[in-house]
Amino acid sequence: MTDLSAPASGSEASPRGGRPNGPNAGILGIVVFGLSIASVVVPLVVSGTPYPSPSSPSDALARYFGDHAFSATLTGFLAFGASVPLGIYGATTYSRLLRLGIRVPGPSIGFFGGTAASIALAASALLIWALGQTAAEAPAAVVRLVATIAFALGGVGFATGLGLLIAGIAVPALILRLTPRWLAWTGLALAALGELSFLVLLVPGMVFVLPVVRFGGLLWLAAVGFLLPHNRHEVPNRPRQGTVAG
Repeated sequence: MTDLSAPASGSEASPRGGRPNGPNAGILGIVVFGLSIASVVVPLVVSGTPYPSPSSPSDALARYFGDHAFSATLTGFLAFGASVPLGIYGATTYSRLLRLGIRVPGPSIGFFGGTAASIALAASALLIWALGQTAAEAPAAVVRLVATIAFALGGVGFATGLGLLIAGIAVPALILRLTPRWLAWTGLALAALGELSFLVLLVPGMVFVLPVVRFGGLLWLAAVGFLLPHNRHEVPNRPRQGTVAG
């Protein structure tokens, strides 16, 4: 149950003008989105060759990482850079939802999802970076194995965690009208796609879901980061007293 009229523990405003502590979630979202776009575009511009699909033949994968080691290094570097502010975003929005008096599992689920997505992306990025350093000396089968693990972590693992983060924000945003309803429903749709992304492990033809969740979800997080109220006095149509079941 969520009591919107009761003060939430740890919900004290910061000393400066009643603003909440912590970084701006909207700016964090833009940073994550920008670095994620850069991790795809910059290596493509540098190498002139798109990052290979993990379903590519072993020789083709080994040739890409051997011939375009610097591009792979850039991909890992930029993707790892995106993983850090994503984790901070999850912690920041978790704190803000608690400050709004939400005491249902949603914020905790979102925090778990943000942490999982951040770790999965970081692990994937470091594996790709490592391929950029060593692929020229590694057997093609080893390159393929590492590239496949990196795809599983940065594709399916990341999308699943991101879906949980989005759901943890979108559900209370819809119930309490913390954001426009269309935006909350969009978040729920992206969250559902994120949780369904695990089917890619069995149905490779569903791989198109991954970029939709990744880039659409990150853009959604950036928008919501700016729109979420900072305290319960900013909630539209805030009831004087009331509870929300969760």
